[in-house]
Amino acid sequence: MMCRLCCIPDLSLIQTVLFIYDFWVIGISNLYAWRCPTGTVLVPFFNKNLSKKHLDIGVGTGYFLAHDDLKEDNQVTLVDLNKNSLEAANGRIGKKGKYDSISLCYLLHCMLGPSEEKVPLFANVKRNLSKRGVLLGSTILGQGVSHNWFGQRLINAYNKKGLFGNVMDSRRVFEDSLRENFGDVECRVEGAVLLFEARRPRRDSSGGRTTFQTS
Repeated sequence: MMCRLCCIPDLSLIQTVLFIYDFWVIGISNLYAWRCPTGTVLVPFFNKNLSKKHLDIGVGTGYFLAHDDLKEDNQVTLVDLNKNSLEAANGRIGKKGKYDSISLCYLLHCMLGPSEEKVPLFANVKRNLSKRGVLLGSTILGQGVSHNWFGQRLINAYNKKGLFGNVMDSRRVFEDSLRENFGDVECRVEGAVLLFEARRPRRDSSGGRTTFQTS
Protein backbone atom coordinates (compact mmCIF):
# COMPACT_ATOMS: atom_id res chain seq x y z
CA MET A 1 0.00 0.00 0.00
CA MET A 2 1.22 3.47 -0.89
CA CYS A 3 0.36 6.05 1.75
CA ARG A 4 0.99 9.77 1.35
CA LEU A 5 0.87 11.67 4.64
CA CYS A 6 -0.15 15.28 4.06
CA CYS A 7 -0.02 16.70 7.56
CA ILE A 8 2.17 18.56 10.02
CA PRO A 9 1.79 16.63 13.28
CA ASP A 10 0.95 18.46 16.49
CA LEU A 11 2.74 16.02 18.80
CA SER A 12 1.26 17.39 22.03
CA LEU A 13 -2.25 16.91 20.65
CA ILE A 14 -1.45 13.41 19.42
CA GLN A 15 0.03 12.36 22.75
CA THR A 16 -2.75 13.90 24.81
CA VAL A 17 -5.85 13.03 22.78
CA LEU A 18 -5.22 10.16 20.40
CA PHE A 19 -3.86 7.89 23.13
CA ILE A 20 -7.38 7.44 24.49
CA TYR A 21 -9.31 8.12 21.29
CA ASP A 22 -9.91 4.53 20.24
CA PHE A 23 -11.10 3.44 23.68
CA TRP A 24 -13.28 6.45 24.50
CA VAL A 25 -14.63 7.60 21.13
CA ILE A 26 -14.51 4.49 18.96
CA GLY A 27 -15.56 2.21 21.79
CA ILE A 28 -17.53 3.78 24.63
CA SER A 29 -18.99 6.93 23.06
CA ASN A 30 -20.08 5.41 19.76
CA LEU A 31 -21.91 2.59 21.46
CA TYR A 32 -23.48 4.28 24.47
CA ALA A 33 -23.62 8.03 23.73
CA TRP A 34 -24.13 8.27 19.96
CA ARG A 35 -25.76 4.83 19.61
CA CYS A 36 -23.90 4.16 16.37
CA PRO A 37 -21.75 1.06 17.01
CA THR A 38 -18.32 1.06 15.42
CA GLY A 39 -18.07 -2.61 14.58
CA THR A 40 -21.53 -3.21 13.12
CA VAL A 41 -22.24 0.18 11.52
CA LEU A 42 -19.28 2.51 11.01
CA VAL A 43 -16.59 0.04 9.96
CA PRO A 44 -18.79 -1.76 7.37
CA PHE A 45 -19.98 1.63 6.06
CA PHE A 46 -16.39 2.80 5.59
CA ASN A 47 -15.13 -0.47 4.12
CA LYS A 48 -17.83 -0.80 1.45
CA ASN A 49 -16.92 2.62 0.02
CA LEU A 50 -13.12 2.49 0.22
CA SER A 51 -11.43 2.45 -3.18
CA LYS A 52 -7.92 1.72 -4.37
CA LYS A 53 -7.20 5.45 -4.56
CA HIS A 54 -8.53 7.07 -1.41
CA LEU A 55 -8.31 10.48 0.29
CA ASP A 56 -9.01 10.46 4.04
CA ILE A 57 -9.63 13.91 5.55
CA GLY A 58 -9.55 14.11 9.34
CA VAL A 59 -7.94 10.74 9.98
CA GLY A 60 -7.98 10.60 13.79
CA THR A 61 -6.01 7.52 14.77
CA GLY A 62 -6.55 5.82 11.41
CA TYR A 63 -8.85 3.29 13.04
CA PHE A 64 -11.11 2.75 10.01
CA LEU A 65 -8.22 2.32 7.59
CA ALA A 66 -6.59 -0.11 10.00
CA HIS A 67 -9.74 -2.21 9.98
CA ASP A 68 -9.94 -2.51 6.21
CA ASP A 69 -8.22 -5.18 4.14
CA LEU A 70 -5.88 -2.80 2.29
CA LYS A 71 -3.93 -4.27 -0.62
CA GLU A 72 -0.44 -3.52 -1.85
CA ASP A 73 -1.79 -1.47 -4.72
CA ASN A 74 -4.00 0.75 -2.53
CA GLN A 75 -3.03 4.42 -2.60
CA VAL A 76 -4.13 6.37 0.48
CA THR A 77 -3.60 10.07 1.12
CA LEU A 78 -4.14 11.31 4.67
CA VAL A 79 -5.04 14.91 5.48
CA ASP A 80 -5.39 16.20 9.02
CA LEU A 81 -7.82 18.97 9.92
CA ASN A 82 -5.72 21.83 11.13
CA LYS A 83 -4.86 25.03 9.34
CA ASN A 84 -1.15 24.32 8.87
CA SER A 85 -1.78 20.80 7.62
CA LEU A 86 -4.39 21.85 5.10
CA GLU A 87 -2.35 24.75 3.79
CA ALA A 88 0.57 22.38 3.25
CA ALA A 89 -1.70 19.84 1.57
CA ASN A 90 -3.50 22.28 -0.72
CA GLY A 91 -0.62 22.53 -3.17
CA ARG A 92 -0.04 18.79 -3.18
CA ILE A 93 -3.42 17.09 -3.42
CA GLY A 94 -4.44 18.63 -6.72
CA LYS A 95 -1.28 17.27 -8.35
CA LYS A 96 -2.18 13.69 -7.46
CA GLY A 97 -5.13 13.46 -9.82
CA LYS A 98 -8.66 12.43 -8.91
CA TYR A 99 -9.59 10.09 -6.09
CA ASP A 100 -12.15 7.31 -6.34
CA SER A 101 -13.22 7.74 -2.72
CA ILE A 102 -12.92 10.57 -0.21
CA SER A 103 -13.91 10.24 3.44
CA LEU A 104 -15.01 12.86 5.96
CA CYS A 105 -15.60 10.60 8.93
CA TYR A 106 -16.30 12.27 12.29
CA LEU A 107 -14.99 15.54 10.90
CA LEU A 108 -17.85 18.01 10.48
CA HIS A 109 -18.93 18.03 14.13
CA CYS A 110 -15.37 18.99 15.10
CA MET A 111 -15.42 22.08 12.88
CA LEU A 112 -16.40 25.21 14.79
CA GLY A 113 -19.00 27.64 13.54
CA PRO A 114 -22.51 27.25 12.09
CA SER A 115 -23.35 24.44 9.71
CA GLU A 116 -23.61 26.87 6.81
CA GLU A 117 -19.91 27.66 7.18
CA LYS A 118 -18.97 23.97 7.08
CA VAL A 119 -20.79 22.86 3.94
CA PRO A 120 -18.48 24.68 1.46
CA LEU A 121 -16.15 21.77 2.21
CA PHE A 122 -18.35 19.57 -0.01
CA ALA A 123 -17.82 21.83 -3.02
CA ASN A 124 -14.10 21.93 -2.35
CA VAL A 125 -13.48 18.20 -2.04
CA LYS A 126 -15.69 17.19 -4.98
CA ARG A 127 -13.12 18.74 -7.32
CA ASN A 128 -10.73 15.97 -6.28
CA LEU A 129 -13.29 13.21 -6.81
CA SER A 130 -13.43 11.14 -9.99
CA LYS A 131 -16.66 11.00 -12.00
CA ARG A 132 -17.46 7.55 -10.63
CA GLY A 133 -16.09 8.26 -7.17
CA VAL A 134 -17.88 8.50 -3.82
CA LEU A 135 -17.71 11.01 -1.00
CA LEU A 136 -18.56 9.30 2.28
CA GLY A 137 -18.80 10.65 5.77
CA SER A 138 -20.28 10.54 9.23
CA THR A 139 -20.97 13.28 11.74
CA ILE A 140 -22.67 13.59 15.12
CA LEU A 141 -25.75 15.81 14.91
CA GLY A 142 -26.89 18.32 17.50
CA GLN A 143 -30.39 18.92 16.10
CA GLY A 144 -33.13 16.67 14.78
CA VAL A 145 -32.03 13.58 16.71
CA SER A 146 -32.84 12.26 20.16
CA HIS A 147 -29.86 12.30 22.52
CA ASN A 148 -29.82 10.16 25.63
CA TRP A 149 -28.54 11.50 28.95
CA PHE A 150 -24.95 10.42 28.27
CA GLY A 151 -24.90 11.83 24.76
CA GLN A 152 -26.40 15.17 25.78
CA ARG A 153 -23.86 15.57 28.56
CA LEU A 154 -21.02 14.93 26.11
CA ILE A 155 -22.49 17.30 23.52
CA ASN A 156 -22.74 20.09 26.08
CA ALA A 157 -19.27 19.50 27.51
CA TYR A 158 -17.48 19.14 24.18
CA ASN A 159 -19.11 22.25 22.71
CA LYS A 160 -18.26 24.25 25.80
CA LYS A 161 -14.61 23.20 25.54
CA GLY A 162 -14.47 23.87 21.79
CA LEU A 163 -13.87 20.21 20.89
CA PHE A 164 -17.20 20.08 19.03
CA GLY A 165 -19.10 22.76 17.15
CA ASN A 166 -22.30 20.88 16.42
CA VAL A 167 -25.03 22.20 18.70
CA MET A 168 -26.99 23.49 15.70
CA ASP A 169 -25.87 20.88 13.15
CA SER A 170 -28.81 19.19 11.45
CA ARG A 171 -29.30 16.62 8.72
CA ARG A 172 -31.17 19.11 6.54
CA VAL A 173 -28.32 21.59 6.08
CA PHE A 174 -25.78 18.89 5.24
CA GLU A 175 -28.08 16.91 2.97
CA ASP A 176 -29.25 20.02 1.08
CA SER A 177 -25.66 21.03 0.39
CA LEU A 178 -24.70 17.52 -0.69
CA ARG A 179 -27.58 17.48 -3.18
CA GLU A 180 -26.46 20.83 -4.56
CA ASN A 181 -23.02 19.38 -5.25
CA PHE A 182 -23.78 15.76 -6.19
CA GLY A 183 -26.31 14.07 -8.43
CA ASP A 184 -26.72 10.95 -6.26
CA VAL A 185 -26.93 11.31 -2.47
CA GLU A 186 -27.86 8.76 0.20
CA CYS A 187 -28.25 9.83 3.84
CA ARG A 188 -29.38 7.95 6.90
CA VAL A 189 -29.25 8.48 10.65
CA GLU A 190 -28.00 5.83 13.06
CA GLY A 191 -28.62 6.91 16.64
CA ALA A 192 -27.31 10.49 16.70
CA VAL A 193 -24.97 10.06 13.72
CA LEU A 194 -25.59 11.09 10.13
CA LEU A 195 -24.05 8.78 7.53
CA PHE A 196 -23.85 10.04 3.97
CA GLU A 197 -22.70 8.82 0.56
CA ALA A 198 -22.52 11.20 -2.41
CA ARG A 199 -21.78 10.30 -6.03
CA ARG A 200 -21.81 11.94 -9.46
CA PRO A 201 -20.18 15.27 -8.52
CA ARG A 202 -21.82 18.19 -10.26
CA ARG A 203 -19.65 20.49 -12.32
CA ASP A 204 -19.23 24.06 -11.20
CA SER A 205 -17.77 27.14 -12.81
CA SER A 206 -15.45 28.21 -10.00
CA GLY A 207 -12.38 26.41 -11.35
CA GLY A 208 -9.02 27.18 -9.80
CA ARG A 209 -7.11 25.28 -7.18
CA THR A 210 -8.69 23.36 -4.38
CA THR A 211 -9.06 25.21 -1.10
CA PHE A 212 -10.10 23.65 2.19
CA GLN A 213 -12.21 25.75 4.55
CA THR A 214 -11.30 25.74 8.23
CA SER A 215 -12.75 27.49 11.22
